[in-house]
Amino acid sequence: MIGVKALQHLTVTLNSLCSNCYAIRQGVVGLKNLHWKQQLHTSYAVIRFMSEQKRRQKVAQKAKEKEEKELLKSAEVAEKITPCAEKPKAISKEKDDEISPNEYYKLRLQTLQQLKDNGENPYPHKFHVSISLEEFITKYNNLNDGDILENESYSIAGRVHSIRESGPKLIFFDVRGEGVKLQIMANAKYYSSQEAFEVIVDRVRRGDIVGLIGHPAKTKKGELSLIPTEIQILTPCLHMLPHLHYGLKDQETRYRKRYLDLIINGDVRKKFLIRTQIISYVRQFFNELGFLEVETPMMNMIAGGATAKPFITHHNELDIDLYMRVAPELFLKMLVVGGIDRVYEIGRNFRNEGIDLTHNPEFTMCEFYMAYADYNDTMVLTETLLSGLVKHIHGSYKIKLHPEEGKEIEIDFTPPFKRFRMIQDLEKELGVTLGPYDQLGSPETVQQLIQLCEKHGVECPPPKTASRMLDKLVGHVLEEKCINPTFIIDHPQLMSPLAKYHRIDKGLTERFELFVMKREVCNAYTELNDPVVQRSRFEEQAKDKAAGDDEAQMVDENFCTALEYGLPPTSGWGMGIDRLTMLLTDSHNIKEVLFFPAMKPDDNNPNKIASTQIGEASESSSPHN
Repeated sequence: MIGVKALQHLTVTLNSLCSNCYAIRQGVVGLKNLHWKQQLHTSYAVIRFMSEQKRRQKVAQKAKEKEEKELLKSAEVAEKITPCAEKPKAISKEKDDEISPNEYYKLRLQTLQQLKDNGENPYPHKFHVSISLEEFITKYNNLNDGDILENESYSIAGRVHSIRESGPKLIFFDVRGEGVKLQIMANAKYYSSQEAFEVIVDRVRRGDIVGLIGHPAKTKKGELSLIPTEIQILTPCLHMLPHLHYGLKDQETRYRKRYLDLIINGDVRKKFLIRTQIISYVRQFFNELGFLEVETPMMNMIAGGATAKPFITHHNELDIDLYMRVAPELFLKMLVVGGIDRVYEIGRNFRNEGIDLTHNPEFTMCEFYMAYADYNDTMVLTETLLSGLVKHIHGSYKIKLHPEEGKEIEIDFTPPFKRFRMIQDLEKELGVTLGPYDQLGSPETVQQLIQLCEKHGVECPPPKTASRMLDKLVGHVLEEKCINPTFIIDHPQLMSPLAKYHRIDKGLTERFELFVMKREVCNAYTELNDPVVQRSRFEEQAKDKAAGDDEAQMVDENFCTALEYGLPPTSGWGMGIDRLTMLLTDSHNIKEVLFFPAMKPDDNNPNKIASTQIGEASESSSPHN
């Protein structure tokens, strides 16, 4: 180190040098005297050393202050999160949003452990609920402003969604459950003791499930409330909930963590309530018509009943591969053979196909079969069912849908529905003639269909069979016109191996599909009941399967044998519950109407999605037949 006198001497020397501006500007090179050069070098070195020392001291001081600040902040948060019956503290929850979701989770775990260490059970076995939130709101919604019914007491329960402080002795909670919300006005005046009040309100956090006992009341501003005399945390929420203002918008998180979606987004619950109403209405409709609801096998030796690629599973005891059912059709028709003239099933089907806006590998369908009826009867029944269902749910035959943002379309379910004849109207729209309907599978027609697909930009992956190309062309031309409910009827035989031949037009079948908003809703036909013809149809499908069409059906000898015992004239029908729910809830993705839709594997940390979404919110403060 350089002494004080030396520093003073160097300072005097430097000051004298600074008088020579030219020398300073030109640097050492401009100085002639070697002695002065050496002194100047020494002076500059000392000044640089002193400046560096001062800079380092400032950096160290700032780091120390930052560390002390962080320690103080962590201590405040830990003290706030951790309940302390011995020393109640002022209630302040604003800083919850300032810490990360991971830190919040750790602190909540510490809180639970401390409760357990103190002999308290954070997860009680039972809490008696004397009245539901919905019943409470209905019963006391007409209270006068400012009323408090101190002589009446009820116990309710729900999840805390928001906490608002109006002072240390008055806290407002919003508790939700059963699709409704109730305000809790926690006032220390009505609680058992001031100390107990401060302890419990300091423990409650957003997301906690709480039980409350208290009096019905209405605030001076007219908000129905419950004034609690007792609050109990029934189940603590360990994770930080997304901010209510921003909600939970990320689709991946919503579909993978449906429970969180239901907690935050109230409109999601409404969609699934409508789904339940649809199933209940359909079940009641068929029951009143004398249909018997049944259950048929989910695993089969042969994947039959629909043109689709099946899932394969293995039975260990029998050591055989089995197919998950693609449709219950063949079993239901065998029941009709057995004398159950009107039969239906609402159940799950499984198809090993793509996942997109309208397809999920497992889905719910309703199928019915009615003896002594044909597809004309079934069309009338379909119009009656769907028009009545829409009116039951929406109060009108007309509903408004929003296929695009800012665009609204009115759909009218008033019967009767419009009809397209498949081949005739396809020929009309394309301006061609496809030849005799019973020759649609000929090499000449196949070549013509290939050319039509190329001309109109319709993609049809191999194998390019007549059936597949006709289906693609119809989807491109006719289905696009089906906005209001529209039947497409009279499909070719090569597209309908289980349908009965048309009684007038040779080569066609008595089949229809119903489309709404360009989506298939249901599929039906007069059932083929000639066992000889049915076997030959199966054999044609087997040829397509051998040619590489994984969706073609197999020959089901057991079903053919059942037909030989006699299937009465029968009409069959199938409707996708999921797609109908999409339609009636104005949803554009089938995942929106399935609680737990099929998702691609998530290779990331299982907590990453939720943490990322919650963190962003805090910082901002998905028919086959």
